[in-house]
Amino acid sequence: MRIYENPPEEQWPRLCQRPQQDTSSIEPAVEDIMNKVRCEGDKALLRYTRQLDGAQLSSLMTAEKEFASAAATLSDALKTAIGQARENIENFHRAAMNNDVEVEVLPGVVCRQKKTPIGKVGLYIPGGSAPLFSTVLMLAVPARLAGCEQIIICTPPRKDGTVHPAILYAAQLCGTKTVFKLGGAQAIAALTFGTESVPAVDKLFGPGNAYVTLAKQMAARYGVAIDMPAGPSEVLVIADDSANPRFTAADLLAQAEHGLDSQAVLLSNSKSLIERVWIEIQSLVGELPRRAIIEKSLQNSRFIVFDDLQRAMEFSNAYAPEHLILQTDNALFLADKVRNAASVFVGAYSPEAAGDYASGPNHTLPTYGFARNHSGLSVDSFRKTIFFQQLSRTGLQALAPAVQTMAEAEQLQAHALSVTVRMETMEGEL
Repeated sequence: MRIYENPPEEQWPRLCQRPQQDTSSIEPAVEDIMNKVRCEGDKALLRYTRQLDGAQLSSLMTAEKEFASAAATLSDALKTAIGQARENIENFHRAAMNNDVEVEVLPGVVCRQKKTPIGKVGLYIPGGSAPLFSTVLMLAVPARLAGCEQIIICTPPRKDGTVHPAILYAAQLCGTKTVFKLGGAQAIAALTFGTESVPAVDKLFGPGNAYVTLAKQMAARYGVAIDMPAGPSEVLVIADDSANPRFTAADLLAQAEHGLDSQAVLLSNSKSLIERVWIEIQSLVGELPRRAIIEKSLQNSRFIVFDDLQRAMEFSNAYAPEHLILQTDNALFLADKVRNAASVFVGAYSPEAAGDYASGPNHTLPTYGFARNHSGLSVDSFRKTIFFQQLSRTGLQALAPAVQTMAEAEQLQAHALSVTVRMETMEGEL
């Protein structure tokens, strides 16, 4: 473990670097998958599912009876937990919805903003080493609240051709039973172009590995919108001597177990605290089944000491973390200083895991520094905004001089003319 002490600002860009993502080696393979699915449809999907997932399927669609058996498979405790999480997620997202507005900016000039759902959305749910049924809730709940007409889920099948039962249970709980047994770049290709079985969608959502991420970027070239730029998951923790080092160590480990390229960063005004956290990390990691992944991931970690927490917060804003945890005496004060972060966890009893699963805000968040200019997923991610303007005669008369003057200044005479002909008509009617 290396501890950086009061690094000067010229070193911050290097310390803010994430593990490099070089997708050049897989780009030809992903492009080939996209083209094959576009040309061959279901035939290509079934072949890739057999080759890449080891599942021999006769149908890509999950059958109704599979939902019933999935519910019977899960424990009551897990079903209760999923139900509680869904309720919290729905309550938060419903309260955070931006509703339509209408304002009369001048007498006779009425402007409206109307939110309309995106018609067809595709939700990608990873199902490999860790089947992320929680992501079903995080995507399907706001999609349903937005009013999307078609909500289509793609998730990789297991080798026996089934979908993990928790994924099916969560989908059913959210009112979504259109679930295709599709993973990887081939799933994104199917949702992009459409096949005999899989409808093409207007927008793609959900996390995935490098192949999925690259496929989503390629989908955007064909006019399909994507949720946000994606990269490896990350956490930044700011902690002082009041922090429980075992809590802090557990938060860093929770992030590190996501994957080999995840990054955990700890900032403190106490070198002693960092050293105690590292001891706890060594104590706890041996108990975890994903130890090998964690130990590799921790090689990407950063441990930095600053003289004061204000400086630490400045570094955090420069880093723009996906997850920011504040474990300090003045956590609420620091929270007011956050400028760049996707999701913030305030206080000793606010672990990131609460937000990952059940507290309510979305866990689909911008990574890799994109929290500087992107927000986490919300109901509005599944909607688009339409503007309406309705002018009466009185309204146009009041607005005409400004419009004509500005149009002429921009040398757009037809713009000015569209107002002038109306004004002349009104004058002729007097």
